[in-house]
Amino acid sequence: MEKAVQLQREYIYQLIQRLVKCEKQFLLRSEIVEAFNVHLQEMKSSRKRQYSNSVYDIVSTAQEAAIEVPWLYLCSRPSIGVWKYYRIHAELLEYEEITAQSFLKFKEHLVDNIHAEYNNWPLEIDFAPFNREFPVLKQTRSIGKGVEFLNKKISSTLFESDKGIEALFNFLRVHKYKGTQLMLSSKIKTLDELQAALRKADKYLSRISANDTWNDVDNDLRTMGFEAGWGRTVKQISNTMALLSDLLEAPDPERLERFLDRIPMIFKIAIITPHGFFGQSNVLGKPDTGGQVVYILDQARALEAEMKNQIYNHGLDIQPKILIITRLIPEAQDTTCDFPMEKVIGCEHTSIVRIPFRDENGAIVPHWISRFEIWPYLERFAHDVEKEIGFIFEGKPDFIIGNYSDGNLVASLLSRSLHVTQCNIAHALEKTKYLYSALYWKDNDSQYHFSCQFTADLIAMNSADFIITSTFQEIAGTDETVGQYESYNTFTMPGLYRVIHGINVFDPKFNIISPGVDEKFFFPYTEKEKRFSIQLKRIEQMVFGDAVGDESYGVLKDRKKPLLFSMARLDYIKNITGLVRWFGENPALCEEANLLIIAGYINPDHSSDTEERKQICLMHELIEKYKLFGHIRWLTAKLDKNMTGELYRFVADNRGAFIQPAWFEAFGLTILEAMSSGLPTFATCYGGPLEIIENGISGFHIEPDNGEKSSEIILDFLKKAKKDRSVWDTISAQSIERVQKCYTWKLYSARILRLSRIYAFLKYMTNLERVETQRYLEMFYASVYRSLVDKMRTGQ
Repeated sequence: MEKAVQLQREYIYQLIQRLVKCEKQFLLRSEIVEAFNVHLQEMKSSRKRQYSNSVYDIVSTAQEAAIEVPWLYLCSRPSIGVWKYYRIHAELLEYEEITAQSFLKFKEHLVDNIHAEYNNWPLEIDFAPFNREFPVLKQTRSIGKGVEFLNKKISSTLFESDKGIEALFNFLRVHKYKGTQLMLSSKIKTLDELQAALRKADKYLSRISANDTWNDVDNDLRTMGFEAGWGRTVKQISNTMALLSDLLEAPDPERLERFLDRIPMIFKIAIITPHGFFGQSNVLGKPDTGGQVVYILDQARALEAEMKNQIYNHGLDIQPKILIITRLIPEAQDTTCDFPMEKVIGCEHTSIVRIPFRDENGAIVPHWISRFEIWPYLERFAHDVEKEIGFIFEGKPDFIIGNYSDGNLVASLLSRSLHVTQCNIAHALEKTKYLYSALYWKDNDSQYHFSCQFTADLIAMNSADFIITSTFQEIAGTDETVGQYESYNTFTMPGLYRVIHGINVFDPKFNIISPGVDEKFFFPYTEKEKRFSIQLKRIEQMVFGDAVGDESYGVLKDRKKPLLFSMARLDYIKNITGLVRWFGENPALCEEANLLIIAGYINPDHSSDTEERKQICLMHELIEKYKLFGHIRWLTAKLDKNMTGELYRFVADNRGAFIQPAWFEAFGLTILEAMSSGLPTFATCYGGPLEIIENGISGFHIEPDNGEKSSEIILDFLKKAKKDRSVWDTISAQSIERVQKCYTWKLYSARILRLSRIYAFLKYMTNLERVETQRYLEMFYASVYRSLVDKMRTGQ
């Protein structure tokens, strides 16, 4: 800033004047860049070249401007996770670097007309002081690799003294299953005794067949002080003991991680997901019910399979147990959401457990409740969940996984009470979906209750032992865009509180683990022998039928044209109506392809969700406006996985494409499903799809805020593929390869179980369960969150 003002004073002045003349209190990054580009266009070429790099740097890193003549406050992000704030006098060009507090205070003044001198004592939330002594990442490229960093940083420090080794020894002695001791018995009382016992066991096992099992050697090993859990075969037992011996002799982070992976620690998992209609059939497409349900069911199946495999290899005859905890809804419509317990199909030891919401009088709430309205019910829900899972597990879980804002808050309450390792998965954070949702929270709180949700998010983020994200962008965005989690570091909700340091993207609790697809259902269209051919007639009738009513709308006149297929909830963020608009406004695209939409309801009266009803009405308006009735087929079908997988392959047979036009997509499971089926995919450039798809190689990125450009990208591909079949075939093959290489549930499940062990150990070793942070969170919960919930109950 200093260099730009010194060397380019005239140009900086002109630029700032242009920003001020926009006559807006707040300018987004896109508006600042647009104003700069217009300014450049009006300048002569010779003068453009005089602009220094420092001016470009200011514009390119600017994220937001707040303006009240003559002052312009600028928020700059020179690199990912690094923020600077400036105050500039538009006339005098006097400037100073200011604090985050000052920038937020000015924004509060503009929104609520509160003069700064009278706003010196708002509630400020700052978690930074609690993390001063705790190591954080330094490099941007390390964001999302928290466990690797912690394992190297902390374990190497601890093992510089005997204290670390002693802690590992004690950690081995705490593991039990239903009161049965594992790994080490009370016979081994000291570290020296452990090392002597390991040497004795090594000598003994060297004379035993490698294929013998624990049952063949357990009596002898027990006399030495060892219990079950070292491995099933003598070879596995010997390898685990050798690994521990090497670790005690020469501590090493990598060796430590490998050893921890062999400790039997995880037998019982609770997965928390309160909102929506959570079930195995007839639920997708209902309000608040979409990809998260698919994600969790696939996650649970993969975790059970991996846990069974690991427990078997530990040499234990123990069955894992996974409970998916959700809400029981008595008015369940055509679902099983009124069943208290339901076994998960494809699993032996995983069940959905449904627990009702209760009002302040203890009465069961019978009807569906929007995810934006559930906050008053969660504390009682968490209390009831704790009692129920204690009964089913016959104790407490070994690991808790929270999902979305509500599930993460409940997981935090359970983890605090039970002292169990907690993992959070956001799926999607609402704060970045809705523009200025925090700043203008008062305007939207009656509908969305963002005050409760963002407060719950801050509590859960800072309570979690570790956080799983599907992509880097979810944490820290890109050079141009702010990450979902990054947006929680500094913000204000005027009149409520001001966040100075909410969550740090360099915190080692962040770990990237991408989910996969269920390969039983989502496989390439070319694998004819695996396909569900019996479904094809039904799919053909669905897609090309002429029935019009509450379940289908529009009739495709020309069946020879390829299908452009999109499937999602019918809400604003998914931008299905935007896709229909693009299609209608591009006559050449209408001539080249048909549009197949599976989303929501046809009849707005059938939806209980306000936002969805608006989108349904808009769909009808667009179809009428652009005369698309003969070019579009809109279905409300609730498809099972067999049908969904075969539908993707049916569209691929048709040499069509999958379109995901969302304004923002945290990850995008439907994208993986389509790609794994061999369907060329066009997906939003905002969010996870930017990392899933290699643009022009395994699919294409499209801009939801530029429909004309996006529709032309789709049209260009279709024309090229029509002229040269290899164009479509190449993208199809590379889509399949991309998914098979990078996105499988087996990789995911092994990784998340490894993280649960490592963070449990680090928590034990370094007291990650820091009392001071927990007490601060308790105060925040009791004084702010509960107060907001009480206001929701009373309608204030």
